[in-house]
Amino acid sequence: MRVLICDDHAVFADSLALVVRGAGHGIVGVAYDPDGAVAMLRTEPADICLIDLHFPGGTVLERMPELREAGPGTRFVVLTGFLDRQLLESGVDAGIRGFAHKGRQARDILALLCRVHAGELVVDDTPGRRPAATRPRSQAQQVARFLTPREREVLTRLALGESTATLAKKMGITHSTARSHIQSVLTKLGVHSQREAVVEAARNGLVSVETGEWLAG
Repeated sequence: MRVLICDDHAVFADSLALVVRGAGHGIVGVAYDPDGAVAMLRTEPADICLIDLHFPGGTVLERMPELREAGPGTRFVVLTGFLDRQLLESGVDAGIRGFAHKGRQARDILALLCRVHAGELVVDDTPGRRPAATRPRSQAQQVARFLTPREREVLTRLALGESTATLAKKMGITHSTARSHIQSVLTKLGVHSQREAVVEAARNGLVSVETGEWLAG
């Protein structure tokens, strides 16, 4: 895994680079602003770019088109101290594949980077929470138990970005039946759009948005 780190807190960025390198991964470079990250991505391919959300000139979301153009094969992970639904949805729309909490220890951030590198969309907005094995089920995880097999398939296909028409064709059902299944999924998850459903599913570990695999058991 080749990592580019971008944070205007130089001590933090350099320290994290040491941890990543010490774990046997490559460091493409350390940048202290988005301009530096863009310049490095244009010359050095990176698998992962870990970048702070806030910089003096604004947020990294405004720079994502330029960053993605500079590193088309790079998965981006944002460091933030606060994450709400609007930021999460905007970030996913912008192409961000992971959200790491700044309150985490360096080794935990590294573990998150490895998961993103493996193809997951990872959201960590609660520092110091218990390991997954003992973490209480979220409301979405509890609701997922009541999704029918058809509804689960619909949700996994939405996570892969399939349209209603494509979904209906691949499942061998009518367009109206597909819409009915989608609406049922939205209702059960308590969301109002397909995008919200995918974000909720990814955030709660129900579906892999990379492979469409159902993860909730």
